[in-house]
Amino acid sequence: MSTRYNEYLTHHKDGVSKAFEWINSNMHSLIQPIENEVRDQIAVHDESKFSNEEYDAYDKYFYGGNRSYKVKNDFDKAWLHHIHNNPHHWQHWVLLRDDGDIETLDMPMHYIIEMICDWWSFSWNDGDLFEIFTWYGANKDIIKLSTWTKITVENILDMMKTILEANNE
Repeated sequence: MSTRYNEYLTHHKDGVSKAFEWINSNMHSLIQPIENEVRDQIAVHDESKFSNEEYDAYDKYFYGGNRSYKVKNDFDKAWLHHIHNNPHHWQHWVLLRDDGDIETLDMPMHYIIEMICDWWSFSWNDGDLFEIFTWYGANKDIIKLSTWTKITVENILDMMKTILEANNE
């Protein structure tokens, strides 16, 4: 087990929890109907990263010092396992049809909230709560979301930014 990877996991989960607590405190009317469900998910956020299918592959890829074909291939399989077992990832909701068409499915609200907390955890850990907005702006054309999910995500991010800006004045 890698100390560095374990520290990353601890910091990431802590950032996800901080993000959720902020959203819950500042946007409670949005969270209230699903608060317990999201809180339960946050408590076990990314637990699959400790599984045999993911832990070593992630550790070697990010902290092992090499990106050999085997390391990258093992990581790709671990990532696939991760997104298939963690519906807070947008990739979980992208359907590749047999004819090659790609369809995006609507994400349930509790997974949208967890996904935003997942993204925002890096801002919490870096001490720049506005970083998520820059990151999303740079990645929103890559992230594949259904129309409803994209509108919902962007509305939540807009609400977060408005509250943060008001609190900074």
